[in-house]
Amino acid sequence: MPYSYSCKDFPGMEKCRGSFAAETEVELWKHIELHAREAHEEDPAKWSPDDRNGVKGIIRYTR
Repeated sequence: MPYSYSCKDFPGMEKCRGSFAAETEVELWKHIELHAREAHEEDPAKWSPDDRNGVKGIIRYTR
């Protein structure tokens, strides 16, 4: 799968083992946001632009 994300790479989340891969970046974002809601009790709709850019910077294109 060409896009991947590991939650532990986000500052402050070093102990989280959540890791996701998907065919598209759009699909990957759905996994990331669901994980944030369920595992971290966060509301992705309230993430700042800096937070979203931080997540985007961790997404890896693996193809």
